Amino acid sequence: MIAKILFRETVHGVLNYVFGKEGSIILGYPNTCSEFGLSPEFFTNVLHFQGQRHATENRYVHITINLPHGERLDDTTFYQLGKDYMAEMGLGNQPFCVVLHEDTKHQHIHLVSTVVTESASLISMFNSYRRSMATQAYLEKRYGLLPSPQTRQKQHRELPIYRFPEFQFKPDDSNGTRFYIQDVMNGLLQKHKVRSFAELKQLARPYHIIVNTMTHESGRVGVAYGIDNQKKYKTQFINGSTVHPKLSGPKLVAIFEKNSKSKLLAMHKKRLEKQWMTTLKLFKSIRQEDLPDVLKSYQNIDCELSYGKNRQLNELIIYDKSGYVFLASEISSQMDFIHHPQLEDDVNGTTCLDENGKQFLLETRKLIKNAFYEAYLQANKSDRSLSEFVITKNLRDLLPHIAGSERYSFLNHYMSQDKGKNLLKVLKTEFEGTRRELHKTESRKEMKTLEDRVSLFKNVLEANVFDATKSLSFNLLQGLGLKYVGGKVFFSNSKAHSVELLIEDYKMPEVGSSYISTGSINQNVKVLETLTETGTSKPSDLNATSLFLPLLLPELYESMNPEYQKQFEALSLRAYLRMAEQFNLPLEKSPVDYIRLFNAKGFYFEKKVGKVYLRSLYSKNETNIPLSTKTQAYLKSSTDLDAVLAAQMETVNISNENGQMNLKNLWVSYLIERGVYGRAAYMMVYEGVRPNLHREALEYHKKNGLREKIHAESQQKINTQQAAILRKSVYSFSSLLSGKYKEEVFNGFRDELTDYTNKKGLFR
Repeated sequence: MIAKILFRETVHGVLNYVFGKEGSIILGYPNTCSEFGLSPEFFTNVLHFQGQRHATENRYVHITINLPHGERLDDTTFYQLGKDYMAEMGLGNQPFCVVLHEDTKHQHIHLVSTVVTESASLISMFNSYRRSMATQAYLEKRYGLLPSPQTRQKQHRELPIYRFPEFQFKPDDSNGTRFYIQDVMNGLLQKHKVRSFAELKQLARPYHIIVNTMTHESGRVGVAYGIDNQKKYKTQFINGSTVHPKLSGPKLVAIFEKNSKSKLLAMHKKRLEKQWMTTLKLFKSIRQEDLPDVLKSYQNIDCELSYGKNRQLNELIIYDKSGYVFLASEISSQMDFIHHPQLEDDVNGTTCLDENGKQFLLETRKLIKNAFYEAYLQANKSDRSLSEFVITKNLRDLLPHIAGSERYSFLNHYMSQDKGKNLLKVLKTEFEGTRRELHKTESRKEMKTLEDRVSLFKNVLEANVFDATKSLSFNLLQGLGLKYVGGKVFFSNSKAHSVELLIEDYKMPEVGSSYISTGSINQNVKVLETLTETGTSKPSDLNATSLFLPLLLPELYESMNPEYQKQFEALSLRAYLRMAEQFNLPLEKSPVDYIRLFNAKGFYFEKKVGKVYLRSLYSKNETNIPLSTKTQAYLKSSTDLDAVLAAQMETVNISNENGQMNLKNLWVSYLIERGVYGRAAYMMVYEGVRPNLHREALEYHKKNGLREKIHAESQQKINTQQAAILRKSVYSFSSLLSGKYKEEVFNGFRDELTDYTNKKGLFR
């Protein structure tokens, strides 16, 4: 099923369409004086007067729920599904109507209500789109419907639903025409930053929508819309304000002026001009027909060629990533790109790279550099730095990474094959020089990084971030990705660079610590820079991994001084909150779900002086952080918030009694939510770590691939145990034959009744 939610300022037009559609069936009016006995006119008045109690623009809500093609529900079940949807969205106590339409391939219902309560307060619809997606998934499972796509971007959504021939738009079908035009035009204005009616007409043409304008004597611009599919189907024109108030002439003119006066407009044009010039430097000649493919492949620019009557190229229309639609003629006042001598309009013209040009050599060098970076990311980084890795690799080692890149395919496609030249030969020529240059560049970067981290090491010690009475130099250096040998500091994975530094009372631990990943080291560096206010890191640079640093570097963070520990807990908790809110979206149908999903992970909320704060059971101190203003309003929109907050500790305490309130349990949960199912499954199977996730969340990830990973790890563990048992059995069998092996296992053929080894004299 697919649910679509729209907010309106008025309700009469929507209800006229919903009730007036031929063949519509009114399933009910929940939360009104009579659930089934009202007239449409009476319900319209009820909803109108309740919505007018607040001055907000988006006071009414119009929801459509479409079933997949081929699926049907009876009226009673569909009515109950509509009520369940409204309840999950927080509108279950509002007056609303449920009306069934069957004029399309998709059986669907319309739900119309208001977000204004009887007390004139507003129901918060914060995050309504994602809540609707989560509610869809919940109801699909409950009613046994086919699942809908998890991602539906407005920019790429399908326009609009297809109708049966007997229900096709007719000249007098003003409502169907109006809503089609409204849907398409709203989508176009969201995707593009339109600057004129001419541009809007061009964008609407593929959808068979005709945009007509006229200017009145007062200067006011009027607009009307119609449909003409050029196949004997044409509608009457509808005034823009009738289609939608925001699609009227004056409203659109205001939008055009706003987009045209943007300060970013000149910057986008300058960027496109630079991309154009770079493209022209790469090619000797470009055939006009190949221009869209060249710009898309090389610069990721979507464009379209516009021809005149004689098939002469008039213009190039560019659909920029910024949302603006540009003509090539307006990008630069100094150069005519359309009539540039490098563009060939001849049918027999060719698109050919300038193989002796500087830009071509830059592209080949970039190919080699990117291949080095990709290969290093896949290599073992614990025993060498990038500069050392670069100097030890040859072209043959990098060829799989080079040949698999899109840029290689692009260059190879447009490269001429004259005189036996090919891209591989050029790469061989440029490889050695590129490798030496990359080695020098990365060496300088690594040396600068090493110096910065040594400076951070000193700052942390001077600021007494950690208990000075404990010898923590080794742990602190390890957390920064460094090691200390003979009065010098090196990277932990390389001795290529060093900084002289004398550390007193430096002690190596008796037991070597495990390898710390690069990501954890980088996060630890950002935390320490933020706490000491040195470096360039800011609190917003921290991610959820910072919360787990006490698990990854226990000796270090257990000795953190209380003042800094409180700061760290607040910073890391805020960083985790940002990430966790994103993780919860697929399952969050309401404010109550928001709270329950956090409770299952070991977090709880408390209300103080009208504000809601988040707290953690993993915190040593009573650390809490206030939620954002929007999130607080979202939670307070729940009518039973106080009851939910009072009952949340039962869930948290149960998990705590089961021994799950440990950072390791939360770490497994974090891996699962990140989609790293393999590592999470390994810890669950071999270490017995249970994730701190809500039952619905765990089931959601099991369906997405976690179940298969757990099964594979369990099978591997069983095979490993069987191999160990078999090995011991072989040793035991060998001991019976030769007596060389003293290790034995249980022998099912020998017990107290049949073991005669101690009674040799009885049967001689």
